[in-house]
Amino acid sequence: MPSLKEVRIRIASVKSTQQITSAMKMVAASKLRRAQNAILKMRPYAAKLKEILQNLSASIDSAGDNVFTRQNPPAKVLLIVLTSNRGLCGAFNSNIIKTTLQCIADKYQLASDNGTLYIMTIGRKGTEFFTKRGYKVVSSHDSLYDELTWENASALAVELMKSFASNEYDRIEIVYNQFRNAAVQKITVEQFLPIEAPKEEPAQTAQSQVDYIFEPSQEEIVRELIPKSLKIQFYKSLLDSFASEHGARMTAMHQATDNARDLIKELNLQYNKARQASITKEILEIVSGAEALKG
Repeated sequence: MPSLKEVRIRIASVKSTQQITSAMKMVAASKLRRAQNAILKMRPYAAKLKEILQNLSASIDSAGDNVFTRQNPPAKVLLIVLTSNRGLCGAFNSNIIKTTLQCIADKYQLASDNGTLYIMTIGRKGTEFFTKRGYKVVSSHDSLYDELTWENASALAVELMKSFASNEYDRIEIVYNQFRNAAVQKITVEQFLPIEAPKEEPAQTAQSQVDYIFEPSQEEIVRELIPKSLKIQFYKSLLDSFASEHGARMTAMHQATDNARDLIKELNLQYNKARQASITKEILEIVSGAEALKG
């Protein structure tokens, strides 16, 4: 059994850890509130823009061949992996990395074997993992989360669109955590480019075939709408990942704080038992000494 001093030192250590995890939980909760408000405000706009794009997508062919709808065999693939810059957020980063590796094995093993699989990382944890394991990390944007603004996100989205338009990549996909709530994040693999045609049910197809009057021309609308939609989609993915990170960290720190509280209770019980045993031992020694003097 450990000594009373050892148990006291351990109790003090766990209490110190509990204070740290509790403070980190409150900080994460504060950051989560702002990040959650940002993604919740963005989603209705992004959903409506996507709906408009889907309504027009059936007429894209008639509006002219758009470079962003070009469907080539995925010989050259870019995977954009969204992780965090810091740890202490549970399985947030490990789940993204596992999903990325599974995506490579299931869909892009041929491109990986041919050396035409490329990875862009946003988040230091993903950068460290894929760089150390010899993957072709073409660029890292770990500082993007330090100032996550529409201007910075759209600038990077424009670079991706230019790379696709110049045939550097045949397909670009984003792997990220979609924010549901503080405790739940859904891992999502989303195709960024080329733009996928909407999947409509037969009953919906007849309803969607409506004649529209376009002003300005249909070609101009499609030409302007697609890049804007892609920027919104990319920015939304970043906001989702950012909110998910803080939600995962808050949940992890909440669990760590609860575990520390339970451990302190066990250590206090252990300390009291050890202290009681020590007192009992001293009493027995005193009684035994008194009996020896009587004899």
